[in-house]
Amino acid sequence: MRQVFILLFFGFSIGVFAQEENAIKQSISVFFEGLQTSDTLKIQSVCHKEMKLQSITEKNAIGSLSFDSNSEFYKSIAAIPKNVKIEERILSYNIQIDGTMANVCTPYEFYINEKLSHIGVNSFTLLLENNIWKIVHIIDTRRKKI
Repeated sequence: MRQVFILLFFGFSIGVFAQEENAIKQSISVFFEGLQTSDTLKIQSVCHKEMKLQSITEKNAIGSLSFDSNSEFYKSIAAIPKNVKIEERILSYNIQIDGTMANVCTPYEFYINEKLSHIGVNSFTLLLENNIWKIVHIIDTRRKKI
């Protein structure tokens, strides 16, 4: 009987974890859907109002850190011309969850008008707020593919 209880507990735990992972991936997916369509309201629906944005640009193996305010970020997304197609292709997800916090690393390729612009890794920190995983921090690396 004890073994059955243990198996049921682990099966339930795995199911709950898979649901949380899917909800986290959904928030990140909504973020990128908004990015691709210049829909800042869609992006904001999965971002915490105090979200922090940082980028590390790599050139000749030297990193340079930059910061964006939320308002600058949203303005830059809204200003993307309609004839410019941007797409960030997520290659994989590495998700770690601790209660109401999650960390996600996603290697990516970034395309402008279907031409590879740069590659890198996103690192997201998310907070479970009102049953929605909200992005509170994004830092990414950006470099040309060699």
